[in-house]
Amino acid sequence: MQITPILHPLHATVHVPGSKSLTNRALLIASLADGTTRLTNALFSDDSRYFAKALQILGFDIRLDEENHEMTVTGLGGRIPAKEASLFIGNAGTAARFLSAFLTLGNGEFVLDGDARMRERPIGDLVHSLTQLGSNIQPLHPSICLPIKITASGLPGGKTQITGNISSQFLSALLMVAPYARSPMEIEVTTDLNSKLFVDMTIAIMRDFAIQVKRAEYGCFTIAPSSYLPLTTYQIESDASAASYFFAAPAICGGSVRVENISRRSKQGDIAFLDVLQNMGCQITEGENFIEVTGTETLTGIDVDMRDIADTAQTLAALAPFASTPTWIRGIASARVKETDRVHATCTELARLGVHVEEHEDGMTIYPCQEIKAATIQTYNDHRMAMAFSLIGLRVDGIAIENPSCVSKTFPDFFEVLETLHYPAPVVVPGDDGSRP
Repeated sequence: MQITPILHPLHATVHVPGSKSLTNRALLIASLADGTTRLTNALFSDDSRYFAKALQILGFDIRLDEENHEMTVTGLGGRIPAKEASLFIGNAGTAARFLSAFLTLGNGEFVLDGDARMRERPIGDLVHSLTQLGSNIQPLHPSICLPIKITASGLPGGKTQITGNISSQFLSALLMVAPYARSPMEIEVTTDLNSKLFVDMTIAIMRDFAIQVKRAEYGCFTIAPSSYLPLTTYQIESDASAASYFFAAPAICGGSVRVENISRRSKQGDIAFLDVLQNMGCQITEGENFIEVTGTETLTGIDVDMRDIADTAQTLAALAPFASTPTWIRGIASARVKETDRVHATCTELARLGVHVEEHEDGMTIYPCQEIKAATIQTYNDHRMAMAFSLIGLRVDGIAIENPSCVSKTFPDFFEVLETLHYPAPVVVPGDDGSRP
């Protein structure tokens, strides 16, 4: 897919889909609650469909209304109806980690598998932690990745340990199922914790559904046996990771872009990407239900640790060649075990464009580039590679994205929304709520 450059400053308003992270957490928690919860502004993408389908196979009443972006979930108070099931979750990392913990609450035999890349992504630490809690999980591959077989008879509970430097999803999975263990659970994190803000998100959603987590910073978490309460309606925020591409666009093209249905009060950690843009010189304007970013005449490179917002590192990498000084992205070693090795893939594709980049174990240094070359960007079947590098095509002629359909993982209509940046935002009547001059 060829990206068409934009030859004028931006003046656009966009809507991005609901948050993947919030949708998948809410799906799991609503399935554990005793009653029906309607999720509004839910994300319909490959990842969320795999998760919802798995829950349906397990016997849950999950009603999907894609046209209205709603999912209606009838939870069964911690009970899993199916006594056996084989579940396939593609390359949906959140589904893999969350279901691994969720299935231990059942009674029966379950096999969880994914595609070739998911069979390479780590899950061994979570398996070990669940085993400490009394679960019977048998990896079906020597490397302790998927597939795994779970012979479930409920989750006994007790004390366990988990690493935090590979994926915060391991800890989030344990936290969300903990209220349904037979005894209180105490979880000790044995390493530095990456993506702390995603753990904060998990705890915030649990609180929304009436579960409190006791914690000692990010080192120890305690959860007593209890039950989630269903909510009549639970609104999913727009996806902050998806919004990052549109927040970044005016930093490259100039002008401004407004993203609606999102605020700095978001539960999502990736909203902190706005601080990165502000430090590079962009102006951030916040409204009650929108955020607007305005570009700067001179974009400044920065030195930034992105371990807590690693999903936005590729977005920053796409901006960095346009900055006036080098950009050093640090703390994202965990990105090497995502949909692809994102550190190496990003460096490889920047080099393809003629950008001077140095790869480090936990990140990269990107230097200003006066003349970016035309190229077809390889995506490695990674949605974030496709979306981030398309930003460069808004400024540079001759940029094409290989395998653009990979964005279906989290943002199926990304390129349609990107196309709207070519057109000015609709004029609204002055004085209307949220109106723009």
